[in-house]
Amino acid sequence: MSLWGVRLVSLQLSLSCCWAFSCHNTLSSPDFSLPGDYLLAGMFPLHSAPLEARGRPTVTFCDRSNSFNGHGYHLFQAMRFSIEEINNSTALLPNVTLGYELYDVCSESANMYATLSILSTLGRRYVEIQGGPAHFSPAMVAVIGPDITSHALATAAVLSPFLVPLVSYGASSMVLNARRLYPSFLRTISSDKHQVDILVLLLQRFGWVWISIVGGEGDYGEVGIQELEYQVTRQGICVAFRDIVPFSARPGDERMQSMIRCLVQARTTVVVVYSGRQVARVFFESVVLAKLTAKVWIATEDWAISSHINSVPGIQGIGTVLGVAIPHRHVPGLKEFEEAYVRADKGVLRPCPQGSWCSSNQLCTECWAFTAQAMPTLAEFSMSSAYKAYQAVYAVAHGLHQLLGCASGACSRGRVYPWQLLEQIRKVNFLLHKNAVTFNDDGSTLSNYDIITWDWSGPNWTFRVIGSSSPFSVSLDINTTKIRWHGNANQVPTSVCSRDCPEGHQRVIIGFHHCCFECVPCEAGTFLNKSDPYRCRPCGKEEWAPERSETCFPRIVVFLTWHEPVSLVLLAANTLLLVVVAGTAGLFAWHLDTPVPTLPTCLLRQGLFSLGFAIFLSCLTVRSFQLVFIFKFSARLPTFFRAWVQNHGAGLFVMISSTTQLLICLVWLAVWTPLPTREYKHFPQLVVLGCTEANSLGFMLAFTYNGLLSVSAFACSYLGKDLPENYSEAKCVTFSLLLNFVSWIAFFTMATVYQGKYLPAVNALAMLSSLSGCFSGYFLPKCYVILCRPDLNSTEHFQASIQDYTRRCGST
Repeated sequence: MSLWGVRLVSLQLSLSCCWAFSCHNTLSSPDFSLPGDYLLAGMFPLHSAPLEARGRPTVTFCDRSNSFNGHGYHLFQAMRFSIEEINNSTALLPNVTLGYELYDVCSESANMYATLSILSTLGRRYVEIQGGPAHFSPAMVAVIGPDITSHALATAAVLSPFLVPLVSYGASSMVLNARRLYPSFLRTISSDKHQVDILVLLLQRFGWVWISIVGGEGDYGEVGIQELEYQVTRQGICVAFRDIVPFSARPGDERMQSMIRCLVQARTTVVVVYSGRQVARVFFESVVLAKLTAKVWIATEDWAISSHINSVPGIQGIGTVLGVAIPHRHVPGLKEFEEAYVRADKGVLRPCPQGSWCSSNQLCTECWAFTAQAMPTLAEFSMSSAYKAYQAVYAVAHGLHQLLGCASGACSRGRVYPWQLLEQIRKVNFLLHKNAVTFNDDGSTLSNYDIITWDWSGPNWTFRVIGSSSPFSVSLDINTTKIRWHGNANQVPTSVCSRDCPEGHQRVIIGFHHCCFECVPCEAGTFLNKSDPYRCRPCGKEEWAPERSETCFPRIVVFLTWHEPVSLVLLAANTLLLVVVAGTAGLFAWHLDTPVPTLPTCLLRQGLFSLGFAIFLSCLTVRSFQLVFIFKFSARLPTFFRAWVQNHGAGLFVMISSTTQLLICLVWLAVWTPLPTREYKHFPQLVVLGCTEANSLGFMLAFTYNGLLSVSAFACSYLGKDLPENYSEAKCVTFSLLLNFVSWIAFFTMATVYQGKYLPAVNALAMLSSLSGCFSGYFLPKCYVILCRPDLNSTEHFQASIQDYTRRCGST
């Protein structure tokens, strides 16, 4: 800040101070002021002004027209007690005394008046700065308080340019973490960031994912619920309802009735109330009026164990209250100090001079006085808060201890500038009644929270500590057996929009919140990964899954192996057939000069089955064609017959037909090359190994060609049914081709309904059936003639058959 800027600020503050101080003549009460070598300012809410929305700036006086704040009174006495205790000690600040000026900050205007008074020199009505902020030295070297965030923000904003240490005992808002804006702010309470983390853990601990959040107007509530909503959303918790209770709200008014109706419509069991005590009371009075019950209310530390809330009539029927609270700390001697204060001639109600001040800023007509029976009760909440104020005073004292060099046994009495003391306070690290006091980087002390629950089992309200959090790591330790849940079953309430889905069901979101969903089962071939419950994922090609599965299983690889029984049977049958074929070839070779015709070309099946079978069918076709042509058409077409014989028509036909099939097979192998394949579609849990020839165009062409040859052979054989008996092969060929047709029809029928590992076996069986049929229908009869009827295997017998056929034809 430039010097001119500082002077401008000082001018504005001077004008404000002059205005505020000129309102009334001041007469400080000895209870609010104590002289000393170094003065501390204390800001405490001794009265509570009503919360209300103002349309213009107004000044609120902290007199008896406002309600007395017993909680603030205990904080006030804690500072007086700590100063007296330090002054009576010879270890911390020897030969140096501390004094104080205490202020009642019942309202924002009273708080700002106290802030300006702190910056001024005693007895003057303006702020005087000479030589810049580094040389600014107000009468107060440090400030203790105030307790609420709105007051602390205003005070910190004014004091920070002058680097006057401000140590709050109750302002926990995260806004105050900004060191750049509030460099002189410190506090003896944890930041709300830690409290929000604990609240999120508490919700997660009981599985509450469908919640409502209600905040109080002001920085504490509004910033708190903003951070809470952000954090719970990151953890998958849905906020069904969110609203702010304004300062102007009154119990049961139209605004509160509307809020309660929306809260009911949200259908949440759990409601987090992030608010200060005064606004929270308005909210719960409205809850009681609306007869809203059977819910779990989550409290923040500001009202969790405050008697200001648990004293609301009828609040014991609203449900279960859980919350976070400052751990109970005891200030040794504070209770006795307060009792001595009452006994020391303070119990008489005494009038004050007209227009005088019972505190440095409290206009009053009559000062408060107490008796031993009527003094405010020092409950656990007030005692824990008083301990925070007690810590704040001791933190400043330890800073002075280091700054004044008191470790040598005597303190120097030099001038103390605020920025010098601020540096030392930030570095303090000491034990106060076995509790460590130190500040982290954002100016907060490291402390844990207690997790509490309200207990109405006895005649009066009380609370139970059911767990605690760690100040160094975000974790909770809760004993759930200590919680008495609302309802007769004493079971943990649920707060969800939709129940968890069964295993293997994905969540289909309904509406805007991911917590509201329908459950849809995962289809076969998909699975649900628990890390993503909103989408069923497909299994890999090598995996399968049934319906409603949460995992995929590896497919079992199957194929027809050599050691299986069916393979051994087929291998044995194939071997036997090869032996029979070889024997037949040998038999034909041995009897080559006999009349039974031979087809040596059909024995040379070293290539593919299709080629070998095509050669066999070509020979069978041309054999049948020649017999029919010789006996029936040679006389009618002598020219064709001579050309057929001279050009070796039979051999030429077999060569052309076989070459055609060979070309088809070569094109098949070149273009539609059969390849090993892994089939995944037909069996979800299996991988079937096979070849691609069955569904290729080349295979179909080769098979079709063989089919045409089969039909041709059958037609030629049928035309020769009336030839001489030794030359008529219609019956044999018909049987062979019929078995061939049946075998392949059966194979293709099976292939359309079954694609398993035994399909190659069915294919081999069809081949064996075709070969066996052709062999048994065509070659076995000839083997029978050669071996068993040698009398029929002679030239004379065949000539006799021809002569008989000629006579029959001539007679017709």
